[in-house]
Amino acid sequence: MKVLTCTTPGSFEYSVGERPLLTKGNAIIKIRRIGICGTDLHAFEGTQPYFNYPRILGHELSGDLIDIDESEADGYRHGEIVTVIPYFYCGHCIACRQGKSNCCVTLKVAGVHIDGGMSEYYSVPAYSLMRGQGLDYDSLSLIEPLAIGAHGVRRAEIKPGEIVLIIGAGPIGLGTMQFACIAGAEVIAMDINNSRLQFCSEVLKIKHTINPGVENVVDRLRNITNGDMPAVVIDATGNQKAINSALQYLSWGGRYILIGLQKDNLILSHPEFHKREATLMSSRNATRQDFDHVIQSIKNGSIDPISYITHRVKFGQVKNEFASWLDQANGLIKAVVEFD
Repeated sequence: MKVLTCTTPGSFEYSVGERPLLTKGNAIIKIRRIGICGTDLHAFEGTQPYFNYPRILGHELSGDLIDIDESEADGYRHGEIVTVIPYFYCGHCIACRQGKSNCCVTLKVAGVHIDGGMSEYYSVPAYSLMRGQGLDYDSLSLIEPLAIGAHGVRRAEIKPGEIVLIIGAGPIGLGTMQFACIAGAEVIAMDINNSRLQFCSEVLKIKHTINPGVENVVDRLRNITNGDMPAVVIDATGNQKAINSALQYLSWGGRYILIGLQKDNLILSHPEFHKREATLMSSRNATRQDFDHVIQSIKNGSIDPISYITHRVKFGQVKNEFASWLDQANGLIKAVVEFD
């Protein structure tokens, strides 16, 4: 089978690998779509935490179920369309015992800690499968990034009417904005990319957008919130400067949620944090509950994942096209890799 490996930062190589054999507890998928996310881009750049090379990327997956351990079949049918929850967990550590398998002590994320699905066939734990429920390959390949946003919003415990600032209008941030709106928030979008802010306004119908490169953010937020500042600030940038400076945007008594991840230290002003009696929390990956929420939101029309897709490429063209997606002038929001 054909495989694409990120051998070193900035380098991909195609190869021919052995088709995986069915093993106990696992299932085999014929991959049809692979979504390209920030993690993949950061891995290519060499800026992704928890990462070693060479690595087969790819964790936003959809495809056909080819085979499954019959003891784990749970009603799955050979040939049915599926997606994958790509966070492979132990099931018995303290996090797993609390239902937080998304941050398992020994978590292995496909395409990050272990090889991912940028290949024709991929073996996954049977427990990681999600039924397609009538959705197409494209939509199913976007469930995972949308679930990350849904999980962050659930962590934030957003109340209807609260003002929420979401920093970063990449795919994760856009999904976060949509699920914050579903939760009843008044959302403010912030990014330095005007085309993405335009997407927020025109496609997601976000009322307020801010470009910190050309505007005074604090003054804009005070104006929008009548001086209160946002009750919730969510970072979806993975940018150290953005993460370390965002506390100033938070209201007194507010919650600051970090979905974005960067390699270096988190540095906050303790007096600014303390006087607000602020809550700081991370949001890592997502759970099956979040995946279910995303699927239902697509089925009821609250979310249109296809609107995120700006670029399509055949599997054999990824090596040549990938570097271009790092250029903001390319207008990338979401690229999807297609298998014939």
